Amino acid sequence: MKILVCISKTPDTTAKIAFTDNNTKFDTNGVQWIINPYDEWYALVRAIELKEKDASAIIHLVTVGLADTEPIIRKALALGGDEAIRVNADSHDSYYIAAQIAEIAKQGGYDLILTGKETIDYNGSSIGGMVAELSDLPYVSLATKFELSGTKATITREIEGGEEVCEADLPVVVSAQKGMAEQRIPNMRGIMAARTKPLKVVEPTAVNPLTTVAGFSLPPAKAGVKLVPADNPEELVRLLHEEAKAI
Repeated sequence: MKILVCISKTPDTTAKIAFTDNNTKFDTNGVQWIINPYDEWYALVRAIELKEKDASAIIHLVTVGLADTEPIIRKALALGGDEAIRVNADSHDSYYIAAQIAEIAKQGGYDLILTGKETIDYNGSSIGGMVAELSDLPYVSLATKFELSGTKATITREIEGGEEVCEADLPVVVSAQKGMAEQRIPNMRGIMAARTKPLKVVEPTAVNPLTTVAGFSLPPAKAGVKLVPADNPEELVRLLHEEAKAI
């Protein structure tokens, strides 16, 4: 079985967010980059678990990005990927990225394509569905469990007010979220092995992006907190009536 796991580079969750060029570009100065947690903790780790049950399984990683994405690719290889493919392009357009991944998927003949449900920077949750459509494959989103029996997958996903269990024949595209697997930390053996694992760089397919960034804006600053003495309930009532805003 061949598994393709989609990997994205995102800012660390503690990174200070700022913008440049008249608020049209993310300021990368001083930012620490990580593997998108949904891709790493759930999609990649579940692929590794499947390989542990089937030693013949092969895990390929794919990312769309420039050379600065290679450290996070190496970390993903250290966790358990067998080889990686980097599409040498820089774009924030979901369609463009999905089209590049779909082209890799078509060429590789993968049985399973896994991706995180979304990235923690843009929160678009659109790549998996687009990859499936462009690859003419079935798609199951928001998966919390994934089991495989032969070539039939049983997938549990979240729906409004409960869960839904789906069955699909391979090949299939699945987006993963919390519950799919448990986070792992690469060990020293994996880190050393990752240095020599193949990392293939390919040029992007000619695709016209469908969106551009018009601008970014930060959320409004939080207002200060007013403390009211416990022995002054009248003041609390006044503040609630006169100053508190409806949520």
